[in-house]
Amino acid sequence: MRTWMLLVYKVPNEPTSGRVFVWRKIKKLGAILLHDSVWVLPATRRTREQLRWLANEIVELDGQATLWESQLILGVDEEKLIAQFTEAVDAEYCRILAGLKKKNRDLAALSRQYQQARTQDYFDSEMGQRVRDALAANGGKK
Repeated sequence: MRTWMLLVYKVPNEPTSGRVFVWRKIKKLGAILLHDSVWVLPATRRTREQLRWLANEIVELDGQATLWESQLILGVDEEKLIAQFTEAVDAEYCRILAGLKKKNRDLAALSRQYQQARTQDYFDSEMGQRVRDALAANGGKK
């Protein structure tokens, strides 16, 4: 049975910059919205640390944050949840593969995109391996 991190939070409406800040951080981690302000990530050393930091930052914004580590007992099908994480990261991997097909591709930028996508690839997507292989194969080509 997998362990999941759940972040439940509330940030004041004003200033809106606080809400945007939190949303961007959550999206950068690749979290999935379960319900209203309940976000989920697989429990890893990295996600635990990142969500703890984010919860503290939310409190500093005069918001409220509760962080849970839990296991799914009933409700959402865990395989469907894993598929949501994989689909999200595969979409980014497809954009990178499309970028590699362009004539004037920027390999450094595509490599950075890959590194960012990799941080959100919690379930080792097969597409991620394809992108890695493609980047390696294109490393010496212009």
